[in-house]
Amino acid sequence: MTNLAEFLVETASRYPEQPALRLGTAVTSYAELDRRSAQTATLLRELGVRSGDRVALMVPNVPEFVILYYGILRAGGIVVPMNPLLKARETEYQLRDSQAVLLAEWHLAPGEGAQGAFAAGVRRLVVEPAALRARLAGHEPLPGIAGGAGDDVAVLLYTSGTTGVPKGAALTHAGLRHNTEVSAVEVQRATPLDVIVGCLPLFHIFGQVCTMNAAVRSGATLTLIPRFDPQGVLDAIARDRATVFQGVPTMYAALLQSPHAATADVSTLRMCISGGASLPVEVLHGFERRFGCMVLEGFGMSETSPVVTFNHPDRPRKAGSVGTPIRDVEVRLLDDDGQDVAPGEVGELAVRGPNVMKGYWNRPEETAAAIPDGWLRSGDLARADEDGYLYIVDRKKDLVIRGGYNVYPREIEEVLHEHPAVALAAVLGVPDEHLGEEVAAAVVLRPGASASAEELQHFVKDRVAAYKYPRHVWLMDALPTGPSGKILKREISAPAD
Repeated sequence: MTNLAEFLVETASRYPEQPALRLGTAVTSYAELDRRSAQTATLLRELGVRSGDRVALMVPNVPEFVILYYGILRAGGIVVPMNPLLKARETEYQLRDSQAVLLAEWHLAPGEGAQGAFAAGVRRLVVEPAALRARLAGHEPLPGIAGGAGDDVAVLLYTSGTTGVPKGAALTHAGLRHNTEVSAVEVQRATPLDVIVGCLPLFHIFGQVCTMNAAVRSGATLTLIPRFDPQGVLDAIARDRATVFQGVPTMYAALLQSPHAATADVSTLRMCISGGASLPVEVLHGFERRFGCMVLEGFGMSETSPVVTFNHPDRPRKAGSVGTPIRDVEVRLLDDDGQDVAPGEVGELAVRGPNVMKGYWNRPEETAAAIPDGWLRSGDLARADEDGYLYIVDRKKDLVIRGGYNVYPREIEEVLHEHPAVALAAVLGVPDEHLGEEVAAAVVLRPGASASAEELQHFVKDRVAAYKYPRHVWLMDALPTGPSGKILKREISAPAD
């Protein structure tokens, strides 16, 4: 078995009437999902898509995303998932860079995708549910699934471009299959009795593999939520009797602060999973106290399909740790010279295993820089304890060097989250003519709470070394976030005086 889409075929043969997808009250069975994805493969072949062609998928969390995703794979194409909110120039760039032959675009998109496709000279397939259903009905399901090798590219996922223009991480069928298997079987232990909440964007690797692919692999039901909203998520958990919730730290903080959190019925939840960024320990403990469900944290990235480490359900969990490596994956902590750091020391996390990308699409130099010796450099700084549990200290590029002293923003963020008035915090470095960089913090307070910038500054000062506490604290209504819910520190700037 090589093609990732074979997960769907196998599950549909075992559980044809099992609900595969829910969107509100609408339900799609596995038999229907299987048939419609096979019909999509026939349509794509009719539109000229051949094995190895890139097909861009610019659709939100709706059943059509799943149908098209597996249809592209069945036809032998490479899926290029794209955020439906990309602007025209961003769309054009990704279409040109991937050399896509087709853009499947949601009918309610703001029109930027259409402009980008026109500029790139790429054909469009407008995705409107009723029209697509009618069009597919006129096509016989494509018999079989396109073959190929395990190291053939299945998904071309563009990175966020925080350190330059976005690059396409070429993820293979084998790598995605491995990560899906581990996520579904060893981490979530998912079964057809599970209902998994799908509020993570499916165009993002976390939602795509750990939520969508894992659900399909296990025969679970995927409850789709097109746009994250705390009340909508709590309502969906109660309505659909959800058993697994997956989210990024900002989602956990939002659910915890929801005015309906105290009365929400989440009694069916058996597992919550956090990834995408470090989960503050105070948020983790607060969520568990409020909702009575354990949160397991892991670490991953787009280039690793995505999971690298996890707090496994059959091992002791350590709050604040991202756990230990998943099966078949190795990690090392390296210094700037590529040598292993001493036990207990901080080093850059390097990864080797079947989950690592094939490389950056058509970028051999960037690939060689990222994987110089078979080990992918993650750009994350971490330390390991005596049991091998990893703790992400910070992004390497986020490290603040204040007067020659290293300050890890995550440490200061953890302290700020201990203050009862703090909902969210982001610590970053700002230029300083004397020290090179100064420590600053942008803070969002809990609804109804009050605290001054000076109070927060002194709160941290009392708990960390003098060189670490933030000399600048800004109170903000909200922090900028990316499509997956990560806080975007690069978009935070000091308020005007």
